[in-house]
Amino acid sequence: MRNWPIWMAAFALISAPAAAQPSIAHGSTEAARIADIEHLSLAELADAIANGQYSSEAIVTAYLLRIAEIDDSGPALNAVIATFPDAIEQARAADAERKAGRYRGPMHGIPILIKDNIEAKGALPTTAGSLALKDNITGRDAPLVAKLREAGAIILGKTNLSEWANIRSDNSTSGWSAIGGLTKNPHALDRNTCGSSAGSGAAMAAGLAAGTIGTETNGSIVCPSSINGIVGFKPTVGLISRRHIVPISHTQDTAGPMTKSVRDAAIMLTAMAGSDPLDPATQEADKWRGNYAAGLRDDGLRGVRIGVLRDTIGDDADLMVLFEKALTQMTAAGAIIIDIADSRSGLDGIGEDEGTLLFGELKYDMAAYLQNLPAGLVPHKMLADLIAFNKANAERELQYFDQSGFDRAEATKLTQDQLAILAKNMTQRTNAHIARLLTQHNVTLLVQPTNGRTWLSALGKGDNFSGPSASSLAAIAGAPHLTVPMGALRGLPVGISFTGARWHDYAVLQAGYAYEQASRARVTPAYIASIGAD
Repeated sequence: MRNWPIWMAAFALISAPAAAQPSIAHGSTEAARIADIEHLSLAELADAIANGQYSSEAIVTAYLLRIAEIDDSGPALNAVIATFPDAIEQARAADAERKAGRYRGPMHGIPILIKDNIEAKGALPTTAGSLALKDNITGRDAPLVAKLREAGAIILGKTNLSEWANIRSDNSTSGWSAIGGLTKNPHALDRNTCGSSAGSGAAMAAGLAAGTIGTETNGSIVCPSSINGIVGFKPTVGLISRRHIVPISHTQDTAGPMTKSVRDAAIMLTAMAGSDPLDPATQEADKWRGNYAAGLRDDGLRGVRIGVLRDTIGDDADLMVLFEKALTQMTAAGAIIIDIADSRSGLDGIGEDEGTLLFGELKYDMAAYLQNLPAGLVPHKMLADLIAFNKANAERELQYFDQSGFDRAEATKLTQDQLAILAKNMTQRTNAHIARLLTQHNVTLLVQPTNGRTWLSALGKGDNFSGPSASSLAAIAGAPHLTVPMGALRGLPVGISFTGARWHDYAVLQAGYAYEQASRARVTPAYIASIGAD
């Protein structure tokens, strides 16, 4: 399934009669001139489209050829499950619109890859990586995809993910799905890509699209972004609609952009954000949304008080050196650094409560998703059906790890009303905690390392995750969380995290942008087979 759309597009470029395809020939010539497509940012490509330097068709063609070269062959990253067979047609339509005088803005003609738990109209199913959803071609766009199309974006294809967004098992290997196999880290091919937006992270790092979209419940945008050396933004929960996305938890789920730069993430967020009357969490989104790329500036840290969560850094000496360098760069950019020594007191038991909530909501939210699919697509109507499917197809679905997460969710005894009370309590506690840290220390944002460096992928042996993790506080609070490349540890990327109060997405992006301009710390993938064991 994953290769034919790419090769069909490439075959069309070389086999169609010349008289029938003048625009294709022109597009392929342009594509050859975009030899450095993997190094160009979304913003740079948007400028090139706007000034007529490149057509969308040429850009899409260049990415399709790169996916064939890097993802299907060569390093064989397995980051892209499949591309849409109409991607070239989408691009031609965007070019025709622009030539006719209708320019939709910076997303016009820009190709985007989306995680394969997000629905999009077209020939590809939305599988969440599972064979149970291999026929799930719904014929509908998730609202965030519809918004991207309205902004002029090209939906290029679907990225691999940790199956069921890494909730199926407590012993899963991140980046693996039965549909897509194991995604490789482009910096070192034997290293993990982190979950669950593994394909989106690896694809972005490898330059397989101008931007990608991931989803996060806790860490699934920021961890793969940090570990693959890109920018990842988990927005305030409710800023982007979650409808027609395979769920885990309606309390914590959100989609978000994964990009080369903070400006690129802001451009994508501007297109994706907004209220959806059928997603109650987005009720306030239209009130808060805006042009997130407007006003981003190099001196955006000047006079900004930044709280450093000292007790979350861990004991990796090399990571601490890199983090201190980042703080020095922020200070030089005008930030005022305030150390916070005890940032976790008052959150006792929050992790256990989160586990109870996520597995409980998974049971009910998955049933709601399955039961609202168009008739006749998949026979499964509840989580118990998926568990039975996995047992019946154990040779492919359970070959590397179990479904202990699904089993735990199915065994939940809490009602939806009880889970709603728990969710409200957790959200209030964590938001009050963030507000207290910001107020007591008179700071605007909180910073810490996003993660340590990645680990060796070992199918059947789970993840060997160690070191700091910045995701939980913002995830449980539903607060905005941005990770920006901070450099590399022994050849493997790590990121720095900026967290703010709910709906203060712009402030987080502005600070992250200013740090990015001061540090320029993004690392280009080397595609080496291995850097050796730790």
